[in-house]
Amino acid sequence: MKKEAVEHLKARIARQKEIESGQYVSHGEEVAEMNKWIKISILVAAPVCVLTLAKDLLFVDHAHRKEGPEPDYMRIRNKEFPWECEDCELFNGECWKKCREEKAAGN
Repeated sequence: MKKEAVEHLKARIARQKEIESGQYVSHGEEVAEMNKWIKISILVAAPVCVLTLAKDLLFVDHAHRKEGPEPDYMRIRNKEFPWECEDCELFNGECWKKCREEKAAGN
């Protein structure tokens, strides 16, 4: 057991000497390299973000739901919605207003 431990220590010392004899970079050089890549990242990412935002705001027309009634295949209901106006979608204000008027007139 002692023999294995000594061999293991010798191997670790040899590996450490290999590492030290190789290319050694000081802490200051490591920090300079890190700062260089931070600057490169910012110089690349910032214009890309700005151009993407400009493209989306100026050139891309986002789609809205078409006005008017939807075709039957778009309103398939397997079960009713769990709120007072069962046929209205949650954020469909016109349908909710119509449903509440109908319920008020029916009372």
